[in-house]
Amino acid sequence: MKLATIRTATGTAAVRVDVDGAVELGVANLGAFLARPDWRAAAEAATGTRHELAGLDYAPLVPQPEKIFCVGLNYRTHILEMGRELPQYPALFAKFARSLVGALDPVELPAGSEQVDWEAELGVVIGTEVRHASPEQAAAAIAGYTVVNDVTARDFQYRSVEWLQGKTFERSTPVGPWLVTDAEPGEISCEVDGDVVQKADTGDLVFGPAELVAYISQIITLVPGDIIATGTPGGVGHARKPPRYLGEGSVVVTRVEGVGELKNSFVKAG
Repeated sequence: MKLATIRTATGTAAVRVDVDGAVELGVANLGAFLARPDWRAAAEAATGTRHELAGLDYAPLVPQPEKIFCVGLNYRTHILEMGRELPQYPALFAKFARSLVGALDPVELPAGSEQVDWEAELGVVIGTEVRHASPEQAAAAIAGYTVVNDVTARDFQYRSVEWLQGKTFERSTPVGPWLVTDAEPGEISCEVDGDVVQKADTGDLVFGPAELVAYISQIITLVPGDIIATGTPGGVGHARKPPRYLGEGSVVVTRVEGVGELKNSFVKAG
């Protein structure tokens, strides 16, 4: 089952995306819908207003998540290309909701940055409140998966030992197009202007989705609609020799097999 948030003539709407159309779920966005304890059954039974698939305007999957956690250095290939050792614990940082855009939206190039990079990621969406989770509870708390590109201003990121300032520029992080509740994520890839720059298997993750949910839930309560970006594989532009960065007019396609695809053009910040 695929669930999304779309823009309509009167605002936004949470929808179930079927093979022949999208069905409204009766609330304004997916975050509000996942807060229902019966969200799964309600989504399966929904018979609301229908929309044609062609031309669906995808908003950020959860427009206002309470929390967006990101994981750094979580693919073995990426850790090795960055010259680091495998971590004992996840490297966590955060984003804010204003950084999010939809699956087909333009991405704003961070103003003042000359080193804008791509990072294809598998996204995890929380569907049940969870705290101090066991591995089994953590797995059960995952509503499903989505696609994220953790677009990063490397020059801002490395101004200090903390990464946040390079990671959460406004309108810089596409998420979507939908949440897949029954996905088995496979290959993850990224194309920049038609060139395949990243390709890996999500099985290369050092810390898998349930491990991350269990670990983060030791720190803070995770709630429905929270998003976890699980990290990027090797192939980022900053690690290339010479480095390669994104600019105005760049088009980036981010895919996770079994989940979905983002396609975003890059524009100057307004």
